[in-house]
Amino acid sequence: MDLIESLEKIEQPYPNAVVTIGNFDGVHIGHQALFHQVIAKADAVEGTSVAMTFEPHPARVLNGDNPPPLITLYEQKVELIARSGIDVLVVIPFTRKFGEISATDFVEKILLERIGMKAVVVGKDYAFGKNREGDLDMLHRLSDRFGFEVLVTDWITLPIPGIDRVSSTRIRELILDGRMEEAKKLLGRDYQVRGTVVKGRDRGGKLLGFPTANIHLMDELCPKAGVYAVTVECLGKRFWGVANIGYSPTFDDPLFTVEVHLLDFNGKLYGEKIRVNFVCRIRDEIRFSGIRELSDQIRKDILKAREILA
Repeated sequence: MDLIESLEKIEQPYPNAVVTIGNFDGVHIGHQALFHQVIAKADAVEGTSVAMTFEPHPARVLNGDNPPPLITLYEQKVELIARSGIDVLVVIPFTRKFGEISATDFVEKILLERIGMKAVVVGKDYAFGKNREGDLDMLHRLSDRFGFEVLVTDWITLPIPGIDRVSSTRIRELILDGRMEEAKKLLGRDYQVRGTVVKGRDRGGKLLGFPTANIHLMDELCPKAGVYAVTVECLGKRFWGVANIGYSPTFDDPLFTVEVHLLDFNGKLYGEKIRVNFVCRIRDEIRFSGIRELSDQIRKDILKAREILA
């Protein structure tokens, strides 16, 4: 996949470009369906499959102090879109000035003249341009005027109570509620956080007998406090693990931490970048009477994690 991080770097329009546009936070199964349709259409017209997204997320720029936490930060989003098989990912640096572009100019000046769009694939709720003034009706009118094709995909629904359709909003809600198995159905993969292993309080191994990697998270969206069965990608390998998210109530900690115990691992991880995939929530965080009771519970958590991950 070619990664283009500025419109100025596009030297000439792409041949028969088939385009989809969006924030693609989470790169969930709905986004993946869009990409697959773009690729199929591009193959049919011997063209180029193009995804266009924005960095930072427009909500960061336009919505002030309280934007929603991101499911996938930029690095992971690019990786996941590349995995879909898209030919070109165009990333537009989003600014307030860019947000002032009218819907018509966006289509004419950027999609048609710069990208070379011959067809566009969008969802039923797609909106674009200044103040989201462009809707599907306008897009169809512009397609008649400029001679490109508009393909509209249906929303994807799943038989999950309370989930009317697959969306980034629903996925955030599931992750914040610790419902990782349901989030996986919408994402098409386990939810992943990334971070660097930092020096912790040195309790896991010395006091409890279970050394942990204390993670400084890069990601903004952290699952609900509790204990989870996880897989961990680090040092070029994948390990099983148990993650604890929260405040360690047994020790009256005021700091929120994410700690992971890697099963069957005896190395050092300080300074390493690791990826933690949340498979299933095992239990709430609980205050125990002391170290012995906590250690006994950790043993039970490890057995449960092995059972889940097997």
